[in-house]
Amino acid sequence: MRHLLSIQATAMALATLCTTWSCGGGQSTHRADADTTMHSLPDTLRVGTLYSPTSYFIYREEQMGYDYDLVTRLGTDKGMVIDLQVAPNLPALIEMLDSGKIDLAAYEIPITAEYKEHIVPAGDENITTQVLVQPKGNDRITDVTQLAGREVYVEAGSKYLYRLENLNNEIGGGIKIHQVKSDTLITEDLIDMVASGEIPLTIVDSDIARINRTYYNSLDIGLPVSFEQRSAWGVAPSMPWLADSITEWMGQPEPRKTQASLLKRYFELSKETPSFNVDFSKGKISPYDQLFRKYAKEIGWDWRILAAQGYTESRFDTTVVSWAGARGIMQIMPRTARAHGLSASMITNPEANIRTAAAIMKSLDNSLAKRVPDPQERRKFTLAAYNSGLAHIYDAIALAEKYGKNPRIWEGNVADALLMKSNPEYYNDPVCKYGYFRGKQTTAYVRKVMDFYNRSTRHVKA
Repeated sequence: MRHLLSIQATAMALATLCTTWSCGGGQSTHRADADTTMHSLPDTLRVGTLYSPTSYFIYREEQMGYDYDLVTRLGTDKGMVIDLQVAPNLPALIEMLDSGKIDLAAYEIPITAEYKEHIVPAGDENITTQVLVQPKGNDRITDVTQLAGREVYVEAGSKYLYRLENLNNEIGGGIKIHQVKSDTLITEDLIDMVASGEIPLTIVDSDIARINRTYYNSLDIGLPVSFEQRSAWGVAPSMPWLADSITEWMGQPEPRKTQASLLKRYFELSKETPSFNVDFSKGKISPYDQLFRKYAKEIGWDWRILAAQGYTESRFDTTVVSWAGARGIMQIMPRTARAHGLSASMITNPEANIRTAAAIMKSLDNSLAKRVPDPQERRKFTLAAYNSGLAHIYDAIALAEKYGKNPRIWEGNVADALLMKSNPEYYNDPVCKYGYFRGKQTTAYVRKVMDFYNRSTRHVKA
């Protein structure tokens, strides 16, 4: 859990970091009393990060992530252009700092002896632990000793397995440890399996658990099972003044408010959409059926598919604003709306929102026509692209082709390849251009839209 420190606490943390990260001879490479006025911040700040669900990702063609949004705010406040570079892994990110390719690593780097020769921490510390992921309920585990006799699933060869084995020794044995091969399942999959009841328990880092709980409100992640791990952004040892400038900036009131808002956006706001049953008995789907009929003609689709999207996106609620900022019945992102001539003042207007959504769908359908010639099959690709952004669908098509799947078929082929994009092995693949993506939501989205559409065709006329 991130702790937003007061200015006084920040100074105390810096004093601790000077000791933890000091080099030979007893001299710290990061001086809390460094005179930052002797150094001017650059016009362009070269920033490195990693694709991840917490730091940086692309969603509906927009760049997002806690660290990305925070460093963007830093650039805005200090009048710097942010030149963002994405490394494939943490060692590569450290090497980018060592070689001078970047000025700042905007990623949570563990504060350990392993990195003290390479990194001076910058800004606030992020405090995480490994936590037990379990269903909510009165019978939930509240003490690690209660794990004796319980089954826990973790990735084979992972730090979670190492911790669980040590914990098993600490409590005198009895934990039934199941190792899951990492080439078939990853941490997010195990969390999903706990939520669905396929497995009883797993262990993950607390920040990953917090993000995933926003998708699964039924989970309890309150029991820590390890010591705290500290991490922070980092700069090269030759630039301690930059670390001091960033730390000083983070201690100011407005950046504090930004951090609080970002923490809520990424780690607290629910990403689950409440459902309700639609009464088809009167031959209607929604109050907006005439608008769906009118604008579906522009795509050449059955209007009931567009209506099914409206239900899946917002439950036909014009006032809904998603965690990512999408608005209106069809949940259109503000930047996408502007690109299609829809103003912020009109984005929640039902007709304008549905009209723009139809235009977006038509554009996506046209973009996918060469790759997926069959119009019925392409419909699923277009729905997926509306939900995730076209870039991730292009990546999934490329992965499908590379790994022996049919790049023109959605179910069991490109849909499966999209799921692969949450695994570093695949989103760092050279054919993958747009990095990490949580494909579960998009594959579920396509399925929900098509299920609703198929139900509506039995009760509502075309």
